[in-house]
Formats: sequence, C-alpha cells, structure tokens
Amino acid sequence: MKKIVSLLIAVVLCFGCVFTLASCFAPEDKDAVKVIDIALTEEEYAFAVAKGNDALLASVNELMTEIKANGKFDEIVDKYFGDGTPTEVVSATEMKTDGSQLIVATNAAFAPFEYKEGAKYYGLDLEIMALLAEKLDKELYIYNMNFDAVCLAVSETGGDYDVDGEFVESGVADIAAAGLTVNDTRKQILDFSQSYYNASQMLIAAADDTTFDECKTAADVEAILATFGTDVVVGVQTGTTGEFYCKGDEGWGFDGFGFTTKCNLNGALAVQDIVNGNAKYVIIDEGPAKSIVASVNEAN
Repeated sequence: MKKIVSLLIAVVLCFGCVFTLASCFAPEDKDAVKVIDIALTEEEYAFAVAKGNDALLASVNELMTEIKANGKFDEIVDKYFGDGTPTEVVSATEMKTDGSQLIVATNAAFAPFEYKEGAKYYGLDLEIMALLAEKLDKELYIYNMNFDAVCLAVSETGGDYDVDGEFVESGVADIAAAGLTVNDTRKQILDFSQSYYNASQMLIAAADDTTFDECKTAADVEAILATFGTDVVVGVQTGTTGEFYCKGDEGWGFDGFGFTTKCNLNGALAVQDIVNGNAKYVIIDEGPAKSIVASVNEAN
C-alpha cells in the first residue's frame, strides 16, 4: 500500500512539474507594431469650405473662437486625447440639398478625428461639426467617403469625381472635416478655417524592428529612409500627406524617396500589412498612427 501511495504522489509531482514548466515557457503577449515617436513633418489641421463661401467660413471661425474661449474645445480634445469619454455624433440618414442640412464631407477611418464603431460616428472633428450644425440651426448629415474625394466634394471646381467606383459630385458638401492639412495646393480650390490642431507624420514599424532605434531627429529617420530601394514597401493612406511625403510632391515641398509606396484606403489596412508581412513600414499622421497601433496591438 505504501508503495502505491508513493507512486501516486510521484505521478502528481511529475504532472505538477510539467504544468509549472509549461507556464514558465508559455508565450507572452507581445506588441505587434510600434510608433517611432519622431515628427517627420509639421502641419496644421483646419476645416475647409468652397472658395468664396465667406458666410460659412465666418461661422466656423466664430464657433472655434467661442469653444476655445469657453473651454468646450478642450473638453472635446480630452475625450480623444485624455480621460474623457467620446460622444456619439448623430447624422441624418438621408442627404438633402435644400439648405436644411450641414453636409460634412469626411473619411470616417481616421481616428481619433473621425471614425465609426459599428454604425455610430465619433471623433473630435465630428463633435465640432455637430456644434456647428446646432449653431446654424441645421440638421447634420455626415457624408462618409474615401479621403481623396473629400476636398473635391466641397470644392465647386474640377467637375465630378469617381474614386474606386464611388461617384462623388463636386460641391455637394458644405464643409470638409477630415483631419485636413492646410496646404497651398488645397488653398487653390478651398478656403480654410483657423487651424485647430498641430499635426505631423510619423513612422510605424514592427515592434521588434530596431532599424530606427538610435534615431533622435527627423533627419536621422530620413537618412535611413533614403537608403531603401524598391524592395522596401511603405504603406500610406491614399490622398494624405503621407502619400505625398513618400512619393514626393513639388506643391507640398516633398522630395520623396526611392522605396515602394503602397496606397491604402485607410491607415488601419496599411498597418495590418505590417502584421501580415506585406509592408515593412507605414507613414501616417501622428494621432491616427498612435490610435491604430494601440488597436492593432490589442487585437493581436
């Protein structure tokens, strides 16, 4: 009997050791991607209206002055960059062009400025647009489209626009609220409000990529980017500053690089390419970069 008991104890201890060793060597949760926290550009975001729409532009600027003075703007910012809780922004279900609505052109895939959770809209820009609609005593309609259609949807010049099978009529929207960078090229067809956010482009890499670990400045990062050939794929969101920065654009003042730039409909798809091994890096605006990285790491 004693031998049987001893044998049972030995078996239990053996299994205990196996489970202990298994727990010791179990894989830990690790981040998939990271942001290289160095600003590559300096930009300003603003809202945009059709050239010559002075009345609406004045209303936007009045609102921005009011909410910056009374603390409402800081309250909204805290919802997306601090400890506050984002508020759903309700859009009309149908667009009307009879003047009863404030029609906002946006790309709701650019958190934390504009995004969707299910069918619900959120975002710093959209909360401000809700206040603008209230100020104008109009119903809010959020016209969600690809980013590269946003400016033309507001501008009354340039004709109609077909992007990836989506038909967008020029001048159909009243205002663009899409984390829109103020730039001389866009100023040719749009008038911009006072700026409300200082932005920059940042680089996203795989979490275990050490290529840029010693970099301290934008020049350090760009010196490395300049060494990449076409075999290195860098993802961007179509129509954004990141695309112009990578490809080069005289109007934007960017020389561009020699790597392969892969355009995506949104930043989340671009970053997922890193996880899937289809891209090495992504360059996108700082706010969305940090938001997307946090979401991807949580999901992976």
